[in-house]
Amino acid sequence: MQHVIIGNGPAGVIAAETIRKNTAADSIVMIGDEAEPPYSRMAIPYLLHGNINERGTYLRKDTEHYRRLCIQQVQGRAARVDTGTRQVVLEDGSQVGYDRLLIATGSVPARPPIPGIDLPGVHNCWTLEDARRIMGLAAPGARVLQMGAGFIGCIILEALAMRGVQLTVVEMGERMVPRMMGDAAGNMIRRWCESKGVAVHTGTRVDAIERGNGGNSPLIARLSNGTTLEADLVISATGVKPNIGILQESPIKCLQGILVDETMQTSVAGVYAAGDCAEAFDPISGQTIVSAIQPNAADQAYCAGMNMTGRRALQRGVTQINVLDTLGLVSTSFGQWDGVPGGDHVELTDHDAFRHVRLEFDGDVLVGANAIGFTEHVGILRGLIESKVKLGGWKQALLANPLCLPEAYIAATRKQPDWRHA
Repeated sequence: MQHVIIGNGPAGVIAAETIRKNTAADSIVMIGDEAEPPYSRMAIPYLLHGNINERGTYLRKDTEHYRRLCIQQVQGRAARVDTGTRQVVLEDGSQVGYDRLLIATGSVPARPPIPGIDLPGVHNCWTLEDARRIMGLAAPGARVLQMGAGFIGCIILEALAMRGVQLTVVEMGERMVPRMMGDAAGNMIRRWCESKGVAVHTGTRVDAIERGNGGNSPLIARLSNGTTLEADLVISATGVKPNIGILQESPIKCLQGILVDETMQTSVAGVYAAGDCAEAFDPISGQTIVSAIQPNAADQAYCAGMNMTGRRALQRGVTQINVLDTLGLVSTSFGQWDGVPGGDHVELTDHDAFRHVRLEFDGDVLVGANAIGFTEHVGILRGLIESKVKLGGWKQALLANPLCLPEAYIAATRKQPDWRHA
């Protein structure tokens, strides 16, 4: 049997290793579209601020790892999947046949429709080649404009600040990290960044990017708030989307991402998906979602690999948790952080200490949370939200004091009697 994996990021590598652990005789082909060995995109910011070298981004440091596991690596870009003939067609016209297929193509950067987005000096921060170009321009004192202050944007922001550049961040949302943080939390992160010397424009977009007169002239960015900025480097970090373009003519069902069941199989038998391109059921919201975080990619890849070899494994749902360190300020987002219709919430903020927590309830169940500076409660928040435990009288206790989470967790999960109603 031949297993083919499109994508050689974390999901692709973990799936290939899982398949090999469960079958010695089957062939495994892993297709990647970059010249480098399989690497982690999440390690690129550490490369930018000098904590690691390029080899430090590699998923497996042993150069013989894939050869020893008899995992054949093919460099090429997939163009389409022919599920009728069970072929992956590459852009160069070559074909790779499969018995079982895993699509682990990850995400691709969103491309904002901005005049000048293709000018030299405007880069994504997504590949090792992007990182090399950025490091060549982001010298200490360089003027850098970053478009986007979402989760990935804040990680890049920190790496750039560590390089000593003059950094300006422009975010279309009314707050930083708008897809994982509410108003109070997102604006607290903005204040923190400004206190560290980063200029931040929220509720603002880049309308156009131009090049000044002369070959060495700076880039000129025109903002929607009327500001004009000169920059030596512009970085586009305006978000990502599932990389599923190769399935446009395929019967494999997609919404935002590739729809999968609890075995990670798609709507076509023998075809699986895992990682940032997969859309799986989220028991917290009761909907299918794409949760593009590496722990999900690893869990889904293992599950897919097991099922591709006939070993039954189930993925009970995706994890909705993000932990972000922005210039030393740790923030977390869990579950339905923006609440549910008719739900209750409580918020506690210490502006001077940069500490904030907001809890969201559906009835007496905690369904979401934002937290800044309360790192000691990360495990408790995750446990309460993912377990969907009924809090009973402890909901009122949390509404009165959201910091009594440890007591509420112990009482609710151990089903101890509520002393308030004793």
